[in-house]
Amino acid sequence: MNNKNSSIKIQKDSIKINHSYDKNNSFLKFNKKQVSNDQKKIKLLIQKALADKSLISKIDQEHIHIIQALKEDLLDSQKKNKEFNFNISPNVEKEIELLEYKDLLRFLIHRYRYEIYPQTLERDSYPPYLQIEPTSFCNFRCVFCFQSNPSFSGRKNGFMGHMTFETFREIVDQAENKIEFISLASRGEPLICHDIEKMLAYTRNKFLNLKINTNASVLTESKIHSILQSGVKTLVFSADAADEKLYEKLRVNGNFEKTIKNIALFKEIREKHYPKKKIITRVSGVKVNESQNFEDMKNLWDELVDQVAFVDYCPWEDVYSSKKNKFQKPCTELWRRMYVWWDGVANPCEVDFKSSLTVGKIDKNDIHSLWTSNAYEDLRNKHKTKLRLDLDPCNKCVVV
Repeated sequence: MNNKNSSIKIQKDSIKINHSYDKNNSFLKFNKKQVSNDQKKIKLLIQKALADKSLISKIDQEHIHIIQALKEDLLDSQKKNKEFNFNISPNVEKEIELLEYKDLLRFLIHRYRYEIYPQTLERDSYPPYLQIEPTSFCNFRCVFCFQSNPSFSGRKNGFMGHMTFETFREIVDQAENKIEFISLASRGEPLICHDIEKMLAYTRNKFLNLKINTNASVLTESKIHSILQSGVKTLVFSADAADEKLYEKLRVNGNFEKTIKNIALFKEIREKHYPKKKIITRVSGVKVNESQNFEDMKNLWDELVDQVAFVDYCPWEDVYSSKKNKFQKPCTELWRRMYVWWDGVANPCEVDFKSSLTVGKIDKNDIHSLWTSNAYEDLRNKHKTKLRLDLDPCNKCVVV
């Protein structure tokens, strides 16, 4: 609704656009409800898992060495003087609480890969994280998103489409038992995808943490049941304000009251029909100016979800027309995750939303061969050797 808002320019007055964007520390504010397990109990579980021979015997040999690093970082009170240490953050604490004990060691290893490898610039056989794009279509035109860029979102430009279930199934089959952290989201609104409910059903019991991001605008009873019956462990509702006027200025075409109603419906169905379902719900907003008040966000959303957060703003509305910057630090995304678009195109990041840096397509290569390909390695090497400025659009991007 409210197309009139599309002409309103939101002043990002609290953000220095020339700052670097740290993907490993994107949370600016994070609030969670009290959990039943305290930190001491979680530490005891971790200590037990790291010494459990039956769990260790099931770990891929490629990752066995990580167990010693986890012991040093999580259990050694006199930590070695290491440049990078693995810690349990508040959001990860909640994820651990929802795990079965048999999955704890595997979770810690894959979480370590996700957080530490991008900092140490290590790569193994598979990406620590995979983002699968069910669709590139979105019904919103948020002011801080590339969907507001008609050269991308205009249908005639060739970037819009829905992933087929067959392509999705192929990706999931390749990822299962290899990649434990998956997101069903990227450039579009995933719940718009024609086959999304069928896709969700196919993910059941396949991954340690499957996340879906949605603006909640097309959340129906049927889709809510599909989410709660699927393998989704983290459901993120995107909302950036606690009042109607600001929300609809930021999320152009959004309807504040409808968003609240749909999220409330999710909570109602969850509590009534799936009281034992292990899932985390979060309202997450992009912090773009001082008008957004986190206390107001908590006061509104706390009753409806488990967590409320603000993430840092990343200027990616149109990286291609941005000015070149002087950042030389390697982009950690090259070691953290891979994206697969609706049409099977594999891309190293979503700031490059027009796929200038694509490393191939999933229909001609598998995930492993794409992740370890010469094209991907060339990108990584150029970033490691401070040749990032020679790569377009890396030379205009602020993600590190």
